[in-house]
Amino acid sequence: MLGEKHDLVHEFPELEGKIEAMREANAEFAGLMNQYDDLDARVRKLEELGTPVADETIEELKKERLLLKDKLYQLLQA
Repeated sequence: MLGEKHDLVHEFPELEGKIEAMREANAEFAGLMNQYDDLDARVRKLEELGTPVADETIEELKKERLLLKDKLYQLLQA
């Protein structure tokens, strides 16, 4: 769905407290969160504005976002 929220708290609401705590205490996690948030904002902007972009480009951005989300989730589970 276009413009759908994919921020980490929206994706894992049950982990909201842990996400906030790790973002403050873990520099690696905070850096990955910043990358994820930036990438998510970029994807949403492209989708919402209908900016002409190749399908492959948007799909690659979404794959990159998914890989970052997987890394962040692994850190949350450790």
